[in-house]
Amino acid sequence: MKFRTKLTASLLLVVGLAGSASAHTADISSGKIVPEGDGRYRVDVGFLGSDIERMFQETQSERAGVDLSPPGVLEAEIGKFIERRVDLQNAEGHVCKSRVVSAGEDPTNPYDAKVVLRFDCREVEGTILYNPGKLLAAQGARAKHLVSVGERPDPPPLTPEQRAGAAPAPGQVLIYPSDGPVDLSQPLLGPWELAPKFLSAGVEHIMTGYDHLCFLLAVVLWATRAWPVVKIVTAFTVSHSVTLSLAALNVVTLPSFWVEIAIALSIIYVAVENFFSRKVDQRWRDTFLFGFIHGFGFASGLIELGIPQRAVLPALASFNIGVEIGQIGVVLVVIPLLVAIDKLTNDGERNPKLVYAASGVIALFGAYWLLVRVGVLS
Repeated sequence: MKFRTKLTASLLLVVGLAGSASAHTADISSGKIVPEGDGRYRVDVGFLGSDIERMFQETQSERAGVDLSPPGVLEAEIGKFIERRVDLQNAEGHVCKSRVVSAGEDPTNPYDAKVVLRFDCREVEGTILYNPGKLLAAQGARAKHLVSVGERPDPPPLTPEQRAGAAPAPGQVLIYPSDGPVDLSQPLLGPWELAPKFLSAGVEHIMTGYDHLCFLLAVVLWATRAWPVVKIVTAFTVSHSVTLSLAALNVVTLPSFWVEIAIALSIIYVAVENFFSRKVDQRWRDTFLFGFIHGFGFASGLIELGIPQRAVLPALASFNIGVEIGQIGVVLVVIPLLVAIDKLTNDGERNPKLVYAASGVIALFGAYWLLVRVGVLS
């Protein structure tokens, strides 16, 4: 299995080594809660393989002396790790009994992991709360956890028991480390109620997507007027919105491996182009063309976050708007800063040395990401 092979190799390399830095951790997980009747629940916890790799590094003391190489040991340790960090409990903190049903590769994605837990809450009185707080803490400050209730992606109307609070209501809610446990007796958020959190996730995605930021910065380095920048940003928005939507709706998909390589190449291209051309008015063509590729990169962030089936439109729209807000915010900071530097250092003209230096640094970043993504560098 791709997940086990990659994860086992990574974990065996890092066990015993200091440091917890990771090249990419999405800090996103999901929890699907399925009531099975008579106080019993099934909880499916899903997360990226890169996340569990990082979290295992940061919690090595929990597995002191454990050899992860024999068959089944890694999966068992993943199950234990999640079981210790996800609870069903009442308001007083009394925890339901739990056991791990399965752990390992997610059948729907070989690079993701999935742990299935079963909880017995028959001896716990009162309202049942879903508490993934310890898992969110392990994921980090930027963690997000998409909670859904019910088996079907398009659940039917609420039953009398669900309306009365005697049974969990279907729905979704996106929670952060600062949020408390989820009350399963209350209806979860509706489609448009989820929109603000997906909008903030879109802003966060662009602000922490350093490869996208480097691309955007490289194409505006020669800009001294507003209109070329408007064309650049508009072209990028139009093209990446198309592929973001197509990929998020599963209409068109591309292997993320090749998408990430293409994004790195696009960064190198626009950075190197700055050494040979100052025609900012034509750069919108670059952003329009490469925007299609970057759209697939944005879509990976949204897909990793988990698109609620009943909230595809608001999730997609608000995430995309969030990306645009972050993108415009960056431009509104960078362009005035460049103009201010021009006035202070070069009589209002763009200093070629500044552009060449910045472009060289960006090209080096692009080359580094390319080597990492093709596997030459760790």
